[in-house]
Amino acid sequence: MQSGLRAMAHCAAAVLVAAALAGCTLPRSGPTAGEIKAAARAPVGDMHIVNVTPSIAAAARSSETLAFSETFVTAPPVSSDTIRPGDALSVTVWENVDAGLLAGVGQKVTALDRIQVDESGQIYVPYAGRLQAAGMTPDALRAEIVDKLESQTPDPQVEVARVAGDGATVSVMGGVRDPGVYPIETPTRRLSAMLAHAGGVVLVPDVAQIQMERGGKTGRIWLQDLYDNPRLDVALRAGDRIIVEEDRRSFTALGATENQSRVNFNKRDMSALEAIAAAGGLNGNAADPTGIFVFRSEPSSIANRILGRSDLVGEQQVAYVLDLTKPDGLFSARQFIIRNNDTVYVTEAPFAAWSRVLGTGATVVSLAGSVAAIAK
Repeated sequence: MQSGLRAMAHCAAAVLVAAALAGCTLPRSGPTAGEIKAAARAPVGDMHIVNVTPSIAAAARSSETLAFSETFVTAPPVSSDTIRPGDALSVTVWENVDAGLLAGVGQKVTALDRIQVDESGQIYVPYAGRLQAAGMTPDALRAEIVDKLESQTPDPQVEVARVAGDGATVSVMGGVRDPGVYPIETPTRRLSAMLAHAGGVVLVPDVAQIQMERGGKTGRIWLQDLYDNPRLDVALRAGDRIIVEEDRRSFTALGATENQSRVNFNKRDMSALEAIAAAGGLNGNAADPTGIFVFRSEPSSIANRILGRSDLVGEQQVAYVLDLTKPDGLFSARQFIIRNNDTVYVTEAPFAAWSRVLGTGATVVSLAGSVAAIAK
């Protein structure tokens, strides 16, 4: 009986060891570098394999440019003196008589504070009636009020001032300290001044973007470009919407990295080396530094350029290969720029698969030995 059990144990161990050494059922993170390259060489393959060199990195570079249109950039500043619907006005009238038209007995000054300009652009002033204010400057409106009053009170003196109201305002949202609706005033007629007025941007400049919406049109720039280029400090218009938000771009990290996940960009131009670092770096126990792939759909213009061809049409599936063991490998990885929706895949080194096979084989042998011991 015992001899039969021992024979069965030895037989089971032999079968299990053979299966383990074959390695066909062991889990792994994905295809090897050799398998990917073989698939690309297959007659039905539609993927191009490109080894990254400094010249390839330069040829594949395609900056994701953000910019305001010329309509935004060339718009002149709004005159802070022009009265608009929604504005509030302060009107002060001095009269040269003791019993004035507007002033009480013994007074010669009448202050009419915060007269609202209605949607039709008009205001109402006692004894002057309804007056068109929108489109006029405070000085022109003052002359109009004087003309209406001087036939009723001798030599009236009038002062008109525009105060902050609801007419010329912009909305500031997103990554600023104090989001809200703010009036366009003399100090805040341009984008940077309005951002400062809203408490400043609270996002890291490397990932901060500014979006402006005006009249159904949208423009977007990097915050750093606003710092560096005064031409992008556009003049504001009533109804503008300013949205400050983080860069939304990301890439996917797979394979023998410490973190396999969707990774957000942490700077404007992220190199392949920085992308690997952002994913936690290479797994020292498994990664193959000669087989780091960046999978991307390239437009035909770039695909033709990097492949030295002119016949490709439409988007092309390209697998860029980085070899960090070559003398220029690290430089190439530093110069190769990752794009939105790229997939960075780190293949496993051959020894990693063998380590799993040997580990599984050792476990199976140990299990077989235990079975044999029980059978004694």
